[in-house]
Amino acid sequence: MLLLVGLGNPGPEYVKHRHNIGFMAVDEIVRRHSFQPFRRRFQGLAAEGTIAGTRVLALKPQTYMNSSGRSVEAARAFYKLEPEDIVVFHDEIDLIAGKARAKRGGGHAGHNGLRSIHEHIGPDYRRVRLGVGHPGDRNKVTGHVLRPFAKADAAWLEALLAALAAHAPLLVMGDDGAFMSKVALDVKPHQPKREAATKSDKPDKQGEKAAAATDKPAPDKPGGA
Repeated sequence: MLLLVGLGNPGPEYVKHRHNIGFMAVDEIVRRHSFQPFRRRFQGLAAEGTIAGTRVLALKPQTYMNSSGRSVEAARAFYKLEPEDIVVFHDEIDLIAGKARAKRGGGHAGHNGLRSIHEHIGPDYRRVRLGVGHPGDRNKVTGHVLRPFAKADAAWLEALLAALAAHAPLLVMGDDGAFMSKVALDVKPHQPKREAATKSDKPDKQGEKAAAATDKPAPDKPGGA
């Protein structure tokens, strides 16, 4: 089994936020590959399906970003998965909007969701970094990721989510290089021009910095599968 985790914050007020692009990616994969409906499991919302002949569980932690690791660990322990069987989709401010980069292991670079997952299962899981652009000032990062996407983002965002879902079989089969290439080709016509203030997207720099210090803390409630 492969566990696909989308990071975000639960609740209607966060649905369109840049910080929730991980939720959006998993939602589109579930829709595209006709998974079973989401239901409450593992302190989150989980849906089962099959991609490329592999059983897949899609998970959206409902513990708020800062405590995403609690939900991931609950699912990992139940299915006795290794970290390399887990793929986490998350927002990345150090990539220009519309870019996607897959990597294995590495640091959390201040991203609160990744930090929590590190604390529960270690750093050796896989992740897909989804570029949401940088506001140009580190003091504006929290406001940037905790605001809805702009109308101007609609074209590249729709193209990116569709490409992630369409090429998910390559990711499931472990061909990260082909996955990234296919996604890039699909999204390229829609990518906005790089703004002068936007940071570069150097390959696999330890940058998953979409940290939002104001992420609502997880409620201290018992939970599990």
